[in-house]
Amino acid sequence: MSGTALPSDDLDTKLDERGLSKLRWRCRRGLLENDLFIEKFFARHESGLTLGQAQGLGALMDLSDNDLLDLLLRRKEPSGEVNTIQVKEVLAMLRG
Repeated sequence: MSGTALPSDDLDTKLDERGLSKLRWRCRRGLLENDLFIEKFFARHESGLTLGQAQGLGALMDLSDNDLLDLLLRRKEPSGEVNTIQVKEVLAMLRG
């Protein structure tokens, strides 16, 4: 999901069942606090996730648990390579 950027035409395509399953597996974390945010996110949004949102979530999963938690708790905002539209969109969904 992360690493390679999708063409902008594909970003709004809904994630299929296989992609959703892979994304859920990828989102398993070591910190319970992160898992709670992620489980709530999937409970609310999994049926409508797009490839772009999956890409943003994948980029967040590349972060360490502590860096991810800082973003989720609004201690920090995305910067550097994770400062993308997709990451910001998913981060808002995770925080909500």
